[in-house]
Amino acid sequence: VYDPTVQFEFWFSEKRIADIRQVETAARYLGSALYWIAASINIKPGHDYYFYIRSVNTVGKSAFVEAVGRASDDAEGYLDFFKGEIGKTHLAQELWTQIDNGQLAPDLAEIRTSITNVSNEITQTVNKKLENQSAAIQQIQKVQVDTNNNLNSMWAVKLQQMQDGRLYIAGIGAGIENTPAGMQSQVLLAADRIAMINPANGNTKPMFVGQGDQIFMNEVFLKYLTAPTITSGGNPPAFSLTPDG
Repeated sequence: VYDPTVQFEFWFSEKRIADIRQVETAARYLGSALYWIAASINIKPGHDYYFYIRSVNTVGKSAFVEAVGRASDDAEGYLDFFKGEIGKTHLAQELWTQIDNGQLAPDLAEIRTSITNVSNEITQTVNKKLENQSAAIQQIQKVQVDTNNNLNSMWAVKLQQMQDGRLYIAGIGAGIENTPAGMQSQVLLAADRIAMINPANGNTKPMFVGQGDQIFMNEVFLKYLTAPTITSGGNPPAFSLTPDG
């Protein structure tokens, strides 16, 4: 029978709490509701997580009940989740914002400093136009106060080039923001191709390349791997087991 006066407290722990009496000191309080969906950047696939729930009404509180859950192994779902989380940050919005060439002189190299009640910012811009082409590079250093009166800091370099009516963008940014989930630092890269090259001994072969929503690597050593699907390029497929299986 539904009782509108009954709510449930939800507590969360990455490890099982053997003594149920220690929940309030060892677990993290999530909140009170009729149900709770746990979604966080700290929840990893392949791991068990523990929830402790108790009912609360005008009479008092019940004993805790333990529930164990495991994160989904839906890789596409994780990518969609992170896309949403990243897209909400000030750093991502700054990195993806197009440089307004229309407001810039055809040939420009300038540094602007802005100090207001909500942000302190230094912007360095280089711009050049040539017939149907234009290119701009912009470096931004900003500390700002958001609508929740939290300080956020960021640094970013954006490059954009217009060729035959098509816009090409590359950029890198670093930032620290106070989000609803807590303090979050991140480094973001925006480019058609991302690669790392070890120049030792004149080597130009990349260690890894990210392009077209794929990552290519020559050799990988992993301590722990969660892979819902594995495809071998060998014929026949070959896998070697370690002593640990």
